[in-house]
Amino acid sequence: MNKETEIKLRVNRTTLAALRDHPLLKKRNKSGWQQRELYNQYYDTAARDLAAARVALRVRRDGDAYIQTLKSRGQSVAGLSERNEWEWRLDSPELDLARLTDDCWPAALAELDKRQIHPAFTTDFVREYAEIAWGRGKTRVVIEAALDLGKVVAGDREEEICELELELRQGEPAAVLELAEALAADLPLMPCDISKAERGYRLFDADSYQVRLPLPALTAEQPLDEAFAALAWHLLGNSQRLAEQYRWSGHWRLLADWLEQLIDLRALLGSLGQAAPRATSHELRASLDALLDDWRPRILAGQHDEAARQAAAGQFAAELEDTRWGRFSLAASLWLLRRAWTSQRSHRGERQGAAPLGNWLKRELSDEAAALNLQRYQQQPADLGEQLPRLERMLVWLRLARGVLELPEVDRLYGELAKLAELAGQPAESAEQLVARSAQAHTVATLKAWKRLTR
Repeated sequence: MNKETEIKLRVNRTTLAALRDHPLLKKRNKSGWQQRELYNQYYDTAARDLAAARVALRVRRDGDAYIQTLKSRGQSVAGLSERNEWEWRLDSPELDLARLTDDCWPAALAELDKRQIHPAFTTDFVREYAEIAWGRGKTRVVIEAALDLGKVVAGDREEEICELELELRQGEPAAVLELAEALAADLPLMPCDISKAERGYRLFDADSYQVRLPLPALTAEQPLDEAFAALAWHLLGNSQRLAEQYRWSGHWRLLADWLEQLIDLRALLGSLGQAAPRATSHELRASLDALLDDWRPRILAGQHDEAARQAAAGQFAAELEDTRWGRFSLAASLWLLRRAWTSQRSHRGERQGAAPLGNWLKRELSDEAAALNLQRYQQQPADLGEQLPRLERMLVWLRLARGVLELPEVDRLYGELAKLAELAGQPAESAEQLVARSAQAHTVATLKAWKRLTR
């Protein structure tokens, strides 16, 4: 068994060609570019039992060699994935079920009759690969860079494969992200943790691709630093998966959900006070603000205008052809992996980062609620928009961590506060809208949970 640590980056054909001659890869290329043709037959049952267990089973033809591979459930965090992998050399292209013993076969599939496994779909691509190596501090890093071009075929459907894959062979996982970030400064690279197997399954069923990752399990006793990291990884990973699925399907709701993840991530970054000194997240927040400044108006316009929705598809395609999205995604992943928010902070910031989540969150929401001063906005509803960042900071924690709070009717608090934020994010162009803002501010102020926070 081997552990595979890699990142997949979706590219276009122009970028794929440019990567071969990128100065950074040329400088660190120790082997020269080599080429091989890879044909893969993937297997599953008719009921897709292996896919449900997050298992990929294939036989690969690599030149004259046949290799059977089983990849088991692993973890993928914002594009950087780790999976367990078993390989066996075969004498022929037929699947060898006898190799799938208890040593590698997942317990979740223990009762499966393996005779039900049959061919499901294929991938056929040309891989250009090279050994990229350099010194990182006192250690040596070795990464295989692979440029893949071809297609995945499922029945009468197919999708192009055009991607850069960086697989760690020696060194720390951060080195993979560092290399990817450096390449993304010049070329449009889209972090995309959908595997070739997932693409095959998606051709059978568009809904088979999980666009939202499971919400991290949080506890009241968990340190703030750990809760923040878990939620930030969650939001960043969701944004990448939603971007991929919208690129593929064009469904408007996916684009709106993509923006929601970025709004939540921006609010999360701004909520930690001294636990995350502003200097440590300045560049990340600036990149997010630029994305939000462009995409908020487009999504708002598309809520009521079909033409704006249609235009957004082309605008998003242009976004992916630019370097901005890839640079932000990779910089954010590296920032989180390095836990960069913990640097440069004071002793008080260290104490806050180590504080139990439940205690910190109650105090944080109380401080934000007091500063919101809802009485003012009942009287001056036209000014409510200035409080949208504060409302979003409260909502991201209530959306993702309200289970750790001991407050009455906390779900209702979240729902009513979300309505207030929606009104704050829309232009107040009529007397009716102003009345709605004032009335909703009054509703929130009368909630039991709000009174508990502000007493």
